[in-house]
Amino acid sequence: MSVRAGSAAPPNSQQPVGTPASVPARQPRKAAFASFLGSLVEYYDFFIYGSAAALIFPTVFFPSESPATGTLAALATFGVGYIARPIGAVALGHYGDRIGRKRVLVFTLVLMGVSTFLIGCLPGFGSIGIAAPILLVVLRLMQGASAAGEQSGANSLTLEHSPEGSRAFYTSFTMSGTQAGQLVATLVFIPVAALPEDMLMTWGWRIPFLVSGILTIVALFVRRTMEETPVFREAERDNDLVEIPVVELFKKYRLQMLRVIACSLFAVSGTIMTVFALAYGTGEAGLERQTLLWAGVIANIMQLFAIPLWAMLGDKIGRRPVYLAGIVGAIAAFFLYFEAMSTGSVPLIFAASAFFGAAASGVSGVGPTFFAEMFDTRVRFSGIAISTQIGFAFAGFAPSIGYALLGTGTHGWIPVAAFGSVCLLVAGLSAVTAPETRSVAITDLGKK
Repeated sequence: MSVRAGSAAPPNSQQPVGTPASVPARQPRKAAFASFLGSLVEYYDFFIYGSAAALIFPTVFFPSESPATGTLAALATFGVGYIARPIGAVALGHYGDRIGRKRVLVFTLVLMGVSTFLIGCLPGFGSIGIAAPILLVVLRLMQGASAAGEQSGANSLTLEHSPEGSRAFYTSFTMSGTQAGQLVATLVFIPVAALPEDMLMTWGWRIPFLVSGILTIVALFVRRTMEETPVFREAERDNDLVEIPVVELFKKYRLQMLRVIACSLFAVSGTIMTVFALAYGTGEAGLERQTLLWAGVIANIMQLFAIPLWAMLGDKIGRRPVYLAGIVGAIAAFFLYFEAMSTGSVPLIFAASAFFGAAASGVSGVGPTFFAEMFDTRVRFSGIAISTQIGFAFAGFAPSIGYALLGTGTHGWIPVAAFGSVCLLVAGLSAVTAPETRSVAITDLGKK
């Protein structure tokens, strides 16, 4: 007897003779945990680079007579990681849809861990000159290629292991892991940033990057024990895989891809509220590093609690209304947060940061499921990876764009907030055009 996608085999059933692989039972909790932990490590690595780009790298890798020039150059290298993401998405998405989600996710974890560890070993500009920033950019490109496959693969893996009626909840743990990674990255950076300047700029900043090696080993052990998803195994068994997924996508899923690309512009809010805000706050606004790092901690704690709650609501009332609520809240948070920074009031900064964390979680809670449900099993990994990474590539340069748009005076941040708001409005309008998929069976998702 064959086993239908999304159902576990009866206890005493046997795989028919001649089938290439058995269809495993769903493992929603294990998949959610593996995705959470893997995303934590991946985005711990990715976000410590953002903190270092705002606070450390202008001095260590881009010394300049003009601090603003050094900061702009360092923030540009943060964006470089996003250039590699669309390219990495095509390659990793292809193999994720051809050989399975699990194998590619193991590879992305190793690639991210190695590149991050090596950044922590790099000599600075003062030691090897121009070779230092060149090597930094190469390793940042490796980080970007890895990140291209992480969320899309983890979303596919968890969605395809999730029970009907709870897909948003279980799949949301991918984004919870992302936020946890950002939280851990910030917590690690707080004591490091408090070191005396000479210690910080010589060896102190390296600690967060070197710690990633330990985290990677732990996450790799968990991820290697994860089963491949039932629907992928069934497609593999039935020889229903696509030879070249990207060709199939551009033939049959162009509209879905455009929607996800536009929806992914929401990521601009994250890079502006973290990387740009950190550079602006410690520079033009004259705030302490510790204040802004703790504000980031508060936002991430709020998201850790709010993301699964929003996802549960998305399972009850649908993906679109929750996504749109998150868009509206995040736009309001732009203006509240930067206005609070302009006042210099620490309580207001913390309150606005907490509001952003709670509001933005609406998008983070349902986004992974919303995007994944637009594609069928045969092209899901590629569809999410390529589409989101094109949108995320723009978000990677949002801090640099924000710095270029920054005006003078107390409210020089208004053009930056307006820029971010326009990006979020585009994401929201795109979501309105998408079909609601809350009640669609996983075997029927993305069918033509």
